Amino acid sequence: MTDAEMPEPELVRGVTNTAEIRGLGVEFWVDGSWFPAVVDASFDVKAGKTVAIVGESGSGKSTIALSMMGLLPQNAHVQGSIRVGETEIVGLDKRALRALRGRSVSMIFQEPMTALNPVYTIGFQISEMLRSHQSMSPRRARDRAIELLELVEIADPKRRIESYPHELSGGQRQRAMIAQALACDPYLIVADEPTTALDVTVQAEILKLLRDLRDRIDAGIVLITHDMGVVADLADDVIVMQRGRIVETGSTQQVYERPVDPYTKSLLAAVPHLGAASAPSSATNGSEESPATSSTVSEADVVETASTGGEIVVELTKVAIEYPKRGRTPAFRAIDGVSLSIRQGEVLGLVGESGSGKTTIGRALVGLLPFVEGEADVLGHDMVGISRRDLGLLRSDVSFVFQDPGSSLNPRLPIGESIGEPLKLAKVAKGDALDRRVEELLDQVELSRHLRNRYPHELSGGQRQRVGLARALALGPKLLIADEATSALDVAVQARVLELFQELQREIGFACLFISHDLAVVEILAERIVVLSKGVVVEDGPRDQILHRPRELYTQRLIAAVPVPDPQEQRRRRELRDALIVPEDV
Repeated sequence: MTDAEMPEPELVRGVTNTAEIRGLGVEFWVDGSWFPAVVDASFDVKAGKTVAIVGESGSGKSTIALSMMGLLPQNAHVQGSIRVGETEIVGLDKRALRALRGRSVSMIFQEPMTALNPVYTIGFQISEMLRSHQSMSPRRARDRAIELLELVEIADPKRRIESYPHELSGGQRQRAMIAQALACDPYLIVADEPTTALDVTVQAEILKLLRDLRDRIDAGIVLITHDMGVVADLADDVIVMQRGRIVETGSTQQVYERPVDPYTKSLLAAVPHLGAASAPSSATNGSEESPATSSTVSEADVVETASTGGEIVVELTKVAIEYPKRGRTPAFRAIDGVSLSIRQGEVLGLVGESGSGKTTIGRALVGLLPFVEGEADVLGHDMVGISRRDLGLLRSDVSFVFQDPGSSLNPRLPIGESIGEPLKLAKVAKGDALDRRVEELLDQVELSRHLRNRYPHELSGGQRQRVGLARALALGPKLLIADEATSALDVAVQARVLELFQELQREIGFACLFISHDLAVVEILAERIVVLSKGVVVEDGPRDQILHRPRELYTQRLIAAVPVPDPQEQRRRRELRDALIVPEDV
C-alpha cells in the first residue's frame, strides 16, 4: 500500500478540535542522561482558530511543533498523547507518519530558503506533495499547484510555477511554502516562526494571508513565535512556556491584559512597543494635521538636529554603491544618490524593506563594497578609491556587529580567543595584557569570565550576541555598525542586550549605524532615522518626526505594518495597515 492509499484520519470539517495534546512529555538522551524538554503539556487546537505558543529560546516551543509532526530526532523519548482527529501520533510508525504529514498535518518553516529544495522548481515541489498523497496525474497536479499559488496570492502563477526558490523574493518564497503546506487540505497547520526572517511589510502581508486562509479552509493553526506583536495580530489563544512547562494559558486578550504568572508579566514587559519610547508632540495631539502639512516642522527639526552634537564621523554626499561585475553578470547599482551623516556619540537608525540597501551601506562603510560616485568621508578617510593601507587604518576604528553571531564567530576558537583576536592582530596587546583586556571586555558585556574557554556552540543566542559585541568593542571603535544585531533573539534576551548596548554607547560614546527592520527597536536606540527604499533615501529626520509625523507614504506603510503587543490596538491598526499596504506580489 502506497502513502496515497493509506486510510485518511477520521475527521470531519467543523468539529470542535482538530488536535488534542494530553500529558505530553519529551526527553532527549544527552551525554548519558535524559534531559527534559517538555513536561506534561496539555492543550487543544480548535478548527478555524490559532493557538500561539510563546516563550524564550529553550522553553520547548519548537519541540512541541516537531512532536506534532513526528519529526523528533532518534535520541528523543515521547510520552503522553497527540491526537489529530482520531489518529494518535505518539508511537505511530514511520510509514504511517509519512502518510499523515502533509495530508492531515503540515508545517510552515521559519526559513523557506532552507526548507525548499533549491534544485527543483516551486511547481515541482508542490506537485510532488500532491502526487505523494493523492492519486493524481502530473497534469492535474500541475493545475492544482497553479490553483494553490493563486490561493496564496502570488502574481502570474503560471509563470511563477516554473521558478526556482532563489528566483523569488522572501515574501514569495514564504507564500510558495504556505501553498505547499495547504496542498492536501490539512486539518492542522504548524507554523514555526513563519514571519521572523521577513521585513515588516511582507510580514504584514503574510499575517493577513494566514488569517484569510484560516477562515477559508477552517483549519487549526499552531503558531510558534517569540514576536508578541505577531501573537496579538493573529492568535485567538496563547500558551506561555518556560523551561519546558506551560505556565499560563488563556485567550489572547486575557493573557495580554490580565497576565497571572510572573514569567508572563516579565515576558510582556520586555517586548518593545512602537510608540512607547517616544510620543507625538503636543502640536499634533488631537489635531487633524496630516503628515504632509507637518513637513515644515519636520524640516526644522532636521536642521536643529544637524546643527547640534559632536563632530561628524560619517558624511555621505550623493553616493552610489555597486556590486562589481562578475563574469557575464553586469555590475548592480544597489545605492544611488544617498546622503547621510553620523556624529560622534549618535545612533542613526537605518530602516527599510529587504533589498532597500541597508546592509549595502553598512558594508561599504567598512570597505567591503566600493563607493563609485559621490563623496564618502568616514573618520577622515576618503572612501572613494581608498588604498588598501588606508583601509587597514580605518578598520581599526570601525567595528561590525553581525545579525547571527553563531555564524560570524569561529566555531573552532574559544570565545576568549575570538574576543582577543582583533587585539592580537592589531598588535595592541599580548600575553598577560591581552588576557586582562579580554576579561575587561567580558565584564563590560556582563559575561562571566569563566566562559572565556567555552566554544560558541556552548553558549545561548544572547550570550553569543554579547560575545560579538565584546569583540566589536575590543579596539575601542569610533564607529560601530550593527546589522540586525537583535533580530534573532527572543524578547527577554533582546531587551537585556538593548539595555547593555545603550549602557555601553553612553559609556564609550561611539557613533553607531543601527540597521534594522524592527522599528520598535530602532525607536529605543536611535536619535535620528533614515528610511531607505530601493537604494534611495525616502525620508530622513529625528526619531519622533519619522515615527509620528511621517511625510512619505512609504514610511507610513512601514509604520502601519509594525505589529504591536496589544490585541485591541492591533485590531485598530490592522484597518489602517490593510488600507496602506499593497501586497508585493499583486
